Amino acid sequence: MTQTRALAPNALSILSDAHMPVAAHWAVKFAVLATAWATRRRTRLALAQLEPWQLADVGLTPSEADAESGRVFWQP
Repeated sequence: MTQTRALAPNALSILSDAHMPVAAHWAVKFAVLATAWATRRRTRLALAQLEPWQLADVGLTPSEADAESGRVFWQP
């Protein structure tokens, strides 16, 4: 499994500049969306691999984990 480092909340603040070209604005929005989708997919795939005792550690039942891992990546 790959580890990722979260950015500081203000790390992307320079990208919200009002003077940014429209294409750049939409490219940043798309990159944020694609990253969220990839994170959801990776998380749900990992969730499907957990044992019942591991699910209990995170406060989920196997049926809740099955329901969540069965969702598609674009569903929040």
